[in-house]
Amino acid sequence: MKKVFATLTVLAMLTFGSAAIMAQEAAAPAEEAAVEQVDEAAPAAEEVAEAPVEEAGGLVALHKTLKTKFIEGGAGFMALTLVTLVFGLALCIERIIYLSLSKTNTKELLANIEAALKEGGIEKALEVCRNTRGPVASIFYQGLSRYDEGIDVVEKTVASYGGVQLGLLEKNLSWISLFISIAPSLGFLGTIIGMIEAFDKIQQVGDISATVVAGGIKVALLTTLLGLIIAIVLQLFYNYILSLIEGLVNEMEDSSISLLDLVVEFDAAQKK
Repeated sequence: MKKVFATLTVLAMLTFGSAAIMAQEAAAPAEEAAVEQVDEAAPAAEEVAEAPVEEAGGLVALHKTLKTKFIEGGAGFMALTLVTLVFGLALCIERIIYLSLSKTNTKELLANIEAALKEGGIEKALEVCRNTRGPVASIFYQGLSRYDEGIDVVEKTVASYGGVQLGLLEKNLSWISLFISIAPSLGFLGTIIGMIEAFDKIQQVGDISATVVAGGIKVALLTTLLGLIIAIVLQLFYNYILSLIEGLVNEMEDSSISLLDLVVEFDAAQKK
């Protein structure tokens, strides 16, 4: 019996030992693969960590470059040119917000007015216009409020008040146009000032060299560049605002004709 137990014990040890060796051999490639993945992921993580640092460094470098060029162009004169950009952009943003809020769903408004005329007459239609925002609704309100004076008066009122609303839509455009003109003019003025400084240095030194005139020419070029950039930016906003106004005016004209048709139909129905 002792020999049997001893034999079984030896077999068990050999079995578990071989199983452990096989498990270790199987786990070794997995560990090596994991180590390789970690090693491969480490450079990627370093690249990801370095990317924001590089971007931040690029922004800082750009900021320093712009600051340096701003000072080289003459801080006082460059700041005066930037004032035109600040005021011009403020007016452009104000116009864009105003025009965006002035948009009206004219088809829905006309449908509501038509339903109101059938249900409650002019007073109901006036209430619809009063509760609707935008220049189109204001024009409709002014026209319908003079229905008692005749169709011709309604038509003239709509045309006249349309001109009033057009003036409100175009408010401050002249100031934006002024800043578009002033910005490059200030740049050219800086060009002249820079050239005068360059010639003054030539006169003082008594010799023409690149070193002597470089400072004045740099001032001239930087101020001109800033003025042209500001003018281009404001011109883009200005044209976008004009496109918004053009769309609103077309809606006002088309919807005014449709309103007059509704009023004529309502007047004919009232006379029957």
